[in-house]
Amino acid sequence: MHNDLLPAAKATRGAWLTVFLLFVIGFLNYLDRIMLTTMRGSIVEAIPMTDAQFGLLTSVFLWVYGLLSPYAGFLADRFSRSRVIIVSLFVWSAVTWLTAHAQNFEQLLATRALMGISEACYIPAALALIADYHQGNTRSLATGIHNGGIMIGQSMGFLGGWIAENHHWSSAFTVFGIFGIVYAVFMLFWLKDAPGRMPPPSTPAAVSPLRFTDGIKNLFRHSSFVLLVIFWGLMGVVGWMILGWLPTYYKEHFNLTQTQAGIYATWYVYPLSFAGVLLGGLLADRWHRSNKYARILLPAIGLLIAAPAVFIAGSSALLAVAIGGFMVYALTRTFTDANLMPVLCMIAHEKYRATGYGILNLFACIVGGLGIYAGGVLRDASVNMQVLFQAAAVIMVLCALLLLMIRKKQAG
Repeated sequence: MHNDLLPAAKATRGAWLTVFLLFVIGFLNYLDRIMLTTMRGSIVEAIPMTDAQFGLLTSVFLWVYGLLSPYAGFLADRFSRSRVIIVSLFVWSAVTWLTAHAQNFEQLLATRALMGISEACYIPAALALIADYHQGNTRSLATGIHNGGIMIGQSMGFLGGWIAENHHWSSAFTVFGIFGIVYAVFMLFWLKDAPGRMPPPSTPAAVSPLRFTDGIKNLFRHSSFVLLVIFWGLMGVVGWMILGWLPTYYKEHFNLTQTQAGIYATWYVYPLSFAGVLLGGLLADRWHRSNKYARILLPAIGLLIAAPAVFIAGSSALLAVAIGGFMVYALTRTFTDANLMPVLCMIAHEKYRATGYGILNLFACIVGGLGIYAGGVLRDASVNMQVLFQAAAVIMVLCALLLLMIRKKQAG
């Protein structure tokens, strides 16, 4: 009996080791992409450019990243997920290192486009690999832990600005690029596909390879997947709208300095978001033992808590109330992040999980970007910023209803 337990214990250790290894890669994924935005002054001093050109550096990354996400996800479904992750890490780390050697705006823009291509392959493959390993009551928590690494990577983006200010703007790209390349080589020996996912060469499944168009058709024939695409696109609007305009709201509505507004808009977001993905994953997994729709219901509950909190925070004349409301939002909105892939696993065939997540990424990037632009249009039209947050609250209620519709269709 003791010997029978050894394979199960070994499989459990392997499943959590995979989450830990991907946690580090997720950290690098977001740190490498975001640190450029924190060193604007140093870069513009070394490579003169307009504000529009500097903004284009991020925009071109987002456009390439979003447009390629569905096919990048398909690669992880068609081939070895672990190998797609390792190659992606190696290439984007090499591009990060190459960024340090850019001599003009055109070269810098090219490296950001290459970064979008290589990083598009990571998230769908990583979350699908976690879903392969965690098929029972640990799937949401494992996803949440991984996404926590992403959030820490975002919150540590200031390292780029700090290194640039104290050394040279290229130094951060050199350091983290080399670290990523070394870590990718290390992953060759440690990161593996879940046992049994890839069919042996002699099986019929290997003779009939997956096709991208078949995956698209398979996913969109499910009305629940269409609802999930709409849901995640709208959540992109909410996320970008709040993060993009919250510092401006604090500064103008409460007459704060730019530094004060920046602190109030960021200092609590990432710690509470990290706590939220862990709590959302843990609660969903526990509730899932008695309710198979827990991973749909918990994010819906989180959004129904976050929506009035944002509405009140965006309407209050008291700074403490505004901060408290957005703190609640940061904690409960991220219940969605821990459970999106688990919900997708309930809808999509296991062969197309990474492809499906790539499609979700595409819509979140496109619609989310439009949300930022729409906010700017409203600002130009002298619309009170309170309207933006009230609209975000309404959208979150709509998103909760979409999740409940998915639950109803799954129950039916």
